[in-house]
Amino acid sequence: MTEIGYYPGCALHGSSNDYETSARACLAALGVQLREVTDWVCCGATAAHALNHKLSVALPARNLALAEHDGFREILAPCPMCSMELLKARQEILADEALRAEMSSLVELELRGGVNVLNLVQALQSAGIDRIKAAVKKPLDGIRAACYYGCLLTRPPGVVRFDDPEQPRSMEAIVGALGAKTVDWNYRTECCGAGLTMANEETVLELSHRILTNAAAHGANCVVTVCPMCHVNLDMKQADIERRFNAKHKMAIYYLSDLVGLALGLSEKELGIDRHFVART
Repeated sequence: MTEIGYYPGCALHGSSNDYETSARACLAALGVQLREVTDWVCCGATAAHALNHKLSVALPARNLALAEHDGFREILAPCPMCSMELLKARQEILADEALRAEMSSLVELELRGGVNVLNLVQALQSAGIDRIKAAVKKPLDGIRAACYYGCLLTRPPGVVRFDDPEQPRSMEAIVGALGAKTVDWNYRTECCGAGLTMANEETVLELSHRILTNAAAHGANCVVTVCPMCHVNLDMKQADIERRFNAKHKMAIYYLSDLVGLALGLSEKELGIDRHFVART
């Protein structure tokens, strides 16, 4: 069993704890054990950079320092916002020795910037596409998935460099290894409204309706994501979307780890899929 660090962020211990269940179960089935970073703090998410730039670096920098202190060479941050904030902070402190020294003082831990940050797609890539394919027990031959990257997973391109920011294909390769089909569609990197789900629900409903409509129009019977906020907007909000636009989407929304886990023989309960709002049809 390989052990890597795990930074859950606020969502995976809260509203998206089904994602944590899924990621842990899926990776464990592939021989990857997650050990949570000790005493982690919020990465700053969408707000810190608008209020105080130094704070927006210090919050993720503390988590990087804690990961180094725990002896990790790499950590998984499943939330794309979290992984992006951690990567941005790491890039800044590696490029500026004075900033690195200042951040070490602020977070009260030595900070070297030596921890590599992975998102879930990268963690699965590291486990190995061939290894995943060989471990499949129940091929997903009935799945036609629209792989939804959202607006953050592959961006900004100067910080996140694991896939093409405009035409990504990494999720399609993993889903294809499970025996499922993927569709070519127009909204794979469009925004669902993200955190506006609380402040401006109407915008979220409209953007998410467009995503669901386009996925169905291209033949998908499910949408696959690795973002907890995208999952909330497309899954939990789907009933509100249907009422607002007099539509009947009934589109199952999966985390990528859900599909991998199902193909590896894990149950919906083991993966937390039974806690999703839209049932598989």
